Amino acid sequence: MIFKSYLLEQNNLVIYNYKAFLFYGENQGLKKEFKEKIKLDKKGLEILNLFQDEILKNQNILINEIKNKSLFEKEKVVFINEANDKIVPIIENIVEQIEGEKIFIFSDVLDKKSKLRNLFEKSKIYGASPCYKDNEITLRNIIADKLKNYEGMSPQIGNLLIQNTNLDRNKILNEINKIQSYFVDKAIAIDKINQLLNIKSSDDFNELKDEALKGNKIKTNRLLADTIFNSENNIFYLNSINQRINRLNEIENLKLQNQNMETLIANLKPPVFWKDKSTLIDQAKKWNKKKIKQALNKTFRVEISIKSNSSINKDILIKNLIVELCQTANAS
Repeated sequence: MIFKSYLLEQNNLVIYNYKAFLFYGENQGLKKEFKEKIKLDKKGLEILNLFQDEILKNQNILINEIKNKSLFEKEKVVFINEANDKIVPIIENIVEQIEGEKIFIFSDVLDKKSKLRNLFEKSKIYGASPCYKDNEITLRNIIADKLKNYEGMSPQIGNLLIQNTNLDRNKILNEINKIQSYFVDKAIAIDKINQLLNIKSSDDFNELKDEALKGNKIKTNRLLADTIFNSENNIFYLNSINQRINRLNEIENLKLQNQNMETLIANLKPPVFWKDKSTLIDQAKKWNKKKIKQALNKTFRVEISIKSNSSINKDILIKNLIVELCQTANAS
């Protein structure tokens, strides 16, 4: 049985009518929210948090954990994470043996031919809900709902969260949690939001990174002089660079499908924020597989140096990396 995720967000109690329920798809934030709702609904019950790999290594672990109940336990909740088609025979076998237990399975993307997906979507005793990527409207509604009782909440704050999380629900929820933890009096100050979310620093570095990956020497040199580096953010800087290089690698792979660049960018997951599209297109024109491999090797070496040598000047390493990336972008 298939259920739309937005309907379950409004009322998730229907999932308890099924012996086992599957959540699948690329939206990690949405799956995380469903987990938290289940924990809240079943507060006080023991929740077993298992992974498919450990179940496959010892198939008795699941049935033994379920049957090992105290006299006072009428029900157990089981989470099975990172599941795929390999778990199907075990699920079919165990569901016949359980009574009050509820099994919730969490998977990444499953195609239409997936045995696991078909088992749950076509059966009357199982339920399934695809967790697809969010659009900007959905995420704005989430932000508005989570912060609706906060004084000072405004569209500007919503814009800041959207722009700095690349339409990733999981990241947005983490940033909202920061806001809720910091503004305990429920009065939001926009200047403190910028500081709390490190937005100015992130924006400055993102602009520097983007110009370097476009091969724009003049702007890269100017921004290198103007950008203030925070030594505590060096791993953030590297992650930001790696994320963009991996995006460029995805584009290179999709180029084999002979799609035009606009269509190709639109098919990326998670989706590209609209303000980044033109920048990403400009960068994609500069990078190929050979250059991408070189760039990933450079960032890896810098990361090793930062983590293994506490006395090294980490800011210099990051700056030198930016210069090298700009040079690589312009190489023939």
